[in-house]
Amino acid sequence: MTGTAARTRATLIASLSVTLAVLTGGCTSASPHSTSDTSRAGASPGVTSSTGRLSVHTADVDLTITDAVAHLDRSGDGMLTMSVRNGGAVPEHLGMVATPDKGRGVLVGGKSTEGNGSLSTAGILLLPGNTVTFHGGGPSVLLHHVRGITAGHTLPLSLQFGVAGLVHLQARVSSS
Repeated sequence: MTGTAARTRATLIASLSVTLAVLTGGCTSASPHSTSDTSRAGASPGVTSSTGRLSVHTADVDLTITDAVAHLDRSGDGMLTMSVRNGGAVPEHLGMVATPDKGRGVLVGGKSTEGNGSLSTAGILLLPGNTVTFHGGGPSVLLHHVRGITAGHTLPLSLQFGVAGLVHLQARVSSS
């Protein structure tokens, strides 16, 4: 399979996964990588999370997200910053970030058009054994008119990865 065909296939799979997530109304049973508190019954094995952090460790996936913070102004505009470590053996792509009320983050690639942190049709590339830091000077996730911040000053997010699938994360919220 050519690189273009593989990227097209990954994009199609990500789109279908997002459609399925929307149609199921956010049911945690729809995703094999639900990030419910692992001490609760029915939590997915290999998934742990806390505010601003998520780890998915299964036979095929070794993914860790740390320091997830949504920097938002009063209108709900801003940026999601975080570090994503792909400890797995295959390349991973962050293909989509969804916010409450059907919002979407805008993925922006790093300065390089190829390699770790670059943007392609499949999303932001996360090479095996590497960490990508999402911030203003590199790859980033722009947020627009975000609603749904919790009373605990967190923002529930759904992140779609090519290999890890759909994961749910609570990002801390900071005023920008």
